[in-house]
Amino acid sequence: MGLNLDEKKAVVAEVSARIAAAQTMVVAEYSGLPVAHLTRLRAQARAAGVYLRVLKNTLVRRAVEGSVFASLAEQMTGPLIYSISADPVAAAKVLSDFAKTNDKLILKAGSYAGELLDQAGLQRLASVPSREVLLAQLLGMMQAPVTGFACALAALAKQREEAVA
Repeated sequence: MGLNLDEKKAVVAEVSARIAAAQTMVVAEYSGLPVAHLTRLRAQARAAGVYLRVLKNTLVRRAVEGSVFASLAEQMTGPLIYSISADPVAAAKVLSDFAKTNDKLILKAGSYAGELLDQAGLQRLASVPSREVLLAQLLGMMQAPVTGFACALAALAKQREEAVA
């Protein structure tokens, strides 16, 4: 049974609110995907903080009108699952990781920072480490000189100790 007008307006409003706070949106075809696999994908998306839903394409087209994701409207045909996230990488990473183990899920297109991404662009975006990993790497790089200096001082102190004894 279809949605009535009020329900359609509520869906458009909900998607518009998610899009307003989002940096990335990814669409994928999911035809033939068993319900159990779709449930697992939804759980992974929830854990990553990604909004993941199967929606009517016409309603999503209305929601993206005038937004940075408007360029995706042309790609919204066929049975699609929509992945929206405030994290620049999370939406692409969740779908890309799931597609590696399930050939029924096919990444179709995405948008990040107003740029339309094809499958190759989505794979590149999904391969970027998460914010936490990048911050840890930066911290490690910043600590490396200090750690090296501290080790050199410790070695020098040990040398002097051995020379005196």
